Order: sequence, then C-alpha cells, then structure tokens
Amino acid sequence: MDYRPRPDETRFLLEAVLGATPRLRALALFAEFDEALQAQVLDEAGKFVTEVIAPVNRTGDETGCRFAGGEVHTPPGFRAAYQALSQGGWLALSAAPEDGGQGLPAVLEAILFEWLSAANLGLTMAPGLLHGAYECIRHHGSEELKQRYLSKIASGEWLATMCLTEAHAGSDLGQVRTRAVPQADGSHRVTGGKIFISGGEHDLTENIVHLVLCRLPDAPAGPKGLSLALVPKVLPDGTRNAVHCERIEEKMGLHGSPTCVMRFDEATGWLIGEPNRGLAAMFVMMNAARLHVALQGIGLLDAAWQKADAYAHERRQMRAPGSAPASRGAEPADLIAEHPAMRRILETQRAWIDGARLLAYRTALQLDIARHDGDAKARERAQRWCALVTPVLKAACTQQAFQGASECLQVFGGHGYVREWGIEQVLRDARVTMIYEGTNEIQAIDLLVRKVLADGGAGMSALLIELRDELDASREIEAEVQRRLAQLRYLGTTVVMAADADPALPYEVADDYLRVVMLTMLAWAWARIERAAPQEARWSRPAAAFRRWVLPEFEMRLGIVKRACEAVAQAGT
Repeated sequence: MDYRPRPDETRFLLEAVLGATPRLRALALFAEFDEALQAQVLDEAGKFVTEVIAPVNRTGDETGCRFAGGEVHTPPGFRAAYQALSQGGWLALSAAPEDGGQGLPAVLEAILFEWLSAANLGLTMAPGLLHGAYECIRHHGSEELKQRYLSKIASGEWLATMCLTEAHAGSDLGQVRTRAVPQADGSHRVTGGKIFISGGEHDLTENIVHLVLCRLPDAPAGPKGLSLALVPKVLPDGTRNAVHCERIEEKMGLHGSPTCVMRFDEATGWLIGEPNRGLAAMFVMMNAARLHVALQGIGLLDAAWQKADAYAHERRQMRAPGSAPASRGAEPADLIAEHPAMRRILETQRAWIDGARLLAYRTALQLDIARHDGDAKARERAQRWCALVTPVLKAACTQQAFQGASECLQVFGGHGYVREWGIEQVLRDARVTMIYEGTNEIQAIDLLVRKVLADGGAGMSALLIELRDELDASREIEAEVQRRLAQLRYLGTTVVMAADADPALPYEVADDYLRVVMLTMLAWAWARIERAAPQEARWSRPAAAFRRWVLPEFEMRLGIVKRACEAVAQAGT
C-alpha cells in the first residue's frame, strides 16, 4: 500500500482546468515550455517517487534516526534515496540555470514535493527547506555567499536549515536571544541555542547550511532588532564550525526526520541581508515553506485516502444497506466501499484532496507570474494572491490532513489502529504540519489581522472579484459560487467595521474567517473542475460529496463570524 502518484489526474487539473501551459509560455523565461515536457517531467517524477522514495518510508518510521556522540544517523536506505533524489536533478527543478538548476516552473517543483511528502514525509523533510534557503540567499545574500553556496544548495549537494525557535521563544520571535558579534573580517560570531530544528544534524550530506535568526549587540529590542546569519556546519577552509547537536527529540511522528536541539558556540557566520532586517530576509524562506507545508497536507491526505480506498475495495463486511438481495451461492457480505458511511468518508476526503490541490497548483503558478511576468500589474495581482491564499492553504490543508487521515483510519476499523497497514503512521506524521512553519492559529491571524484588515479588506475584495469574473453566471453551480463570493466580500466589510469597535474581535474569529475563505475557494475550485469534466464520474462523485458534506460548513462558520460582529455592534449601542 505504498503511495503512488497519479500524473494523469495532475495533468488534467493543470491543463484542462487551469490552462497552465499557455499561461507559463506567456512568460519569457518559459517560452519553450510545453505539455510534452511537462508530461515527461511528471511521469518520470511519479516513477521515481514510487520506486525510490516510497519503499523506504516504513523503515524510516520503524527504525527512526539514531543519535550518538553528537552525530545523527538516518534510517537504513535514506542516504541512498536522498543521493538519488539530489543527483537525479530533482531538487534543482526550478533553480536558475546559472546556479546549476533546470529553470523549470515552480508549479512542477510544488507537485514533486507534494508527491515526495505523500510517499515519505520523514525523508522529504531533509530537502524541504532547500528552495526557501536558495531564494533567501539569492535575493539577500552577498555576492561572495552566492558564489560559495547557491549552486550547492540548488542541487541539494548541501542541505539547509531554518533556525528560528528558542526554548523561551516559539511564535514570539521578538524574544530571540541568540547573539551575533561582528568581527574585523566581516564575519560574525554566533552564540545561542535553537530547538525544533529539522535536519539540524544528519549524515545525508557533507555540509549543512544553517540560516540562524540572531541579534546584533546594538540591536533594538523586539522583532525589529533581528538579523539573519548563514552559519555552515563546515567552514570554507574545510574545518568544522562550532555548531553542535545536543540531542534529537523523541516525537509522535516523523521518526525518519531528526528534530534537533542545536547549540552555537561563537560559530562563524555571515549576515544575509541588512542588519536588523533579518525577518524580511527570512520571510522569503518562510512563505515558500508554508506553501510546501500546505502541499504536505494535501499529499498526506491523499496517501491516507489511497490506503483506505484500497482496503475498502478488498474488505467485505455485512450487506450494504440498499444492496440487492444475495443470490444463492453469492458472497454473504459486500465490500466496505459499498457501505454508505464508508463511501461518504472516502468521497469527502477525495473532495478535499482534489479541490485543495487545484488551489495549491494555482498558487504555485502565481509564484511564477509574480517572479517572471513583465507586466507590473500582473506581478502585483499574483503577489496579492500568494499573500492572501498561502496562509489559508497552510492552515486548512494541514488541519484536513490530520482530521481526514483519522477518518480514513476509521475505514480500517481496528486494523487501522495497528501498525500493519501503515495508516496510523500517516495520522502521526500529519499532526505536526498544523504546528510548524507558523501554527494554524498564527496563519489565521496573519490572514485576517495583518492582511485583510490592514487595507480595509480591499485586497481580499479584489481577489474575490477576480475569482467571480472567472465563473459563468449562466451555469447554476457557478452562479451559486458567485453568491458565496459576494457573501464573503460583505463579511470582510462587516469584520473591518466591528474591529474598529473591538480590536480583540478579529483574533477571536480569525480561525472561523479563514475557514469561510477556504470553503468558498473550494467551491470555486469544484465549479471549475466540473466545467472541465462534465458528467465524468471520477470528478462528479467527489464534487457531489463536496456540496453535500463539506460546503454546509460555510453557513455555520459565516454565522459564527457574523454573530460575533453583531454582538460588538449591540454592545456599542
């Protein structure tokens, strides 16, 4: 029951629904990109994930990483699988050719990492931050740092980490105490401790490039006084830097990924970007990471669904309600997949997977437009989409990964609770995605408080109008989605007005508001899918399940936010 990518379904979403190739070819950088190249990359990626990455997933979970003498040893088979991933050029898909990359669209990299995460999240955690680190150094690093590190990171020859969290400072980065003292040669001596560092130490690559959030001696207090330093495990002269792994955490899941407690003892590093502007440099990395975490959620939910669907089409239990009477000699029981309760679970999770997948792929396409379109207005629209939609996808997709994996485990009954079938690993691995790269509560606050309210709802309103204009009002389903988009626009105005009277209100309803946004966008996604595939059972069944079992939550969440705003208004009269 190892995970298997389905490139044909991915191509349908990219081409029939999103029209990806014409949009990409309109960008000068991808003028020669075509569907044949896309198909070749996706087909080969699917084979590689199936044959190389998925088979070592279970070993990674059962054996886990081993810590001894300050060194971390990854599970059997991980190093060989990672080397194949790196040397095969898969990690350099979207990196610039001048840095040793293939210069392909970001959407292909996004799809690859979705599949890698579904097949083996423990191993995929190792290169999970490479793209973000690459972009961070490329945009903010000095020419010397670019020359020394970019090509190594682009190819995955060297891996990278993001060292933010400290024992006393979780989501509140303003409390970071790690110090960076300037030296006469332009370097810095970095001292401090970091926790929850994925891949802080391992045996997959010879060098590890740590990007460390730190504070200069004369820095102001709080987040405005943070800088970002590049601190390698191995220095340019080949000597070992004063970077130490003190231990690895014993975790609920992700046993194949070492989560390290790191110590920097006057380690040599170099600033990335301007002093006291570390957060600006870091968020280039963080935003890329958050989209990839959303894709982790989608991939893990798909992995759980594949296991549950396969089991449901093998296991027989009782007669399904409404099934035809058994004839003489016939099986006295039906497949689990024919029972309405199990069918509802499977089709509901499929609705989440495909709808969220379409939104994630559109977001990856917008990343390409934001970076490469020659039209400034087009870049601005794409940036707006990514800023508003990324936190929605990160929070909603990871929450559904955990809840949906639990539902899929239910299909197995008692067999799902034992390790034999592997579904329980998906559930354990998925839980952390709701926490790292910014908790889901932080994502909701980021969306509503820092983005929607910051401009009075104008940006979100413009995005919703953009989605409205892509729908056909003459089609009943699409007209209904347009109505929900209008409701969401009005809700934004309501929250903006209520927040003036009660500044705490947005923080209270942020989760509900994000959920309304996600459900509305899923409705848009399914309307677009159904237009592209009318009457096709593969798509019509989850579409029907979405409207019947998922979309009704829209009214509930909308009502929660509206009632909270009404209570504020009544209190002020």
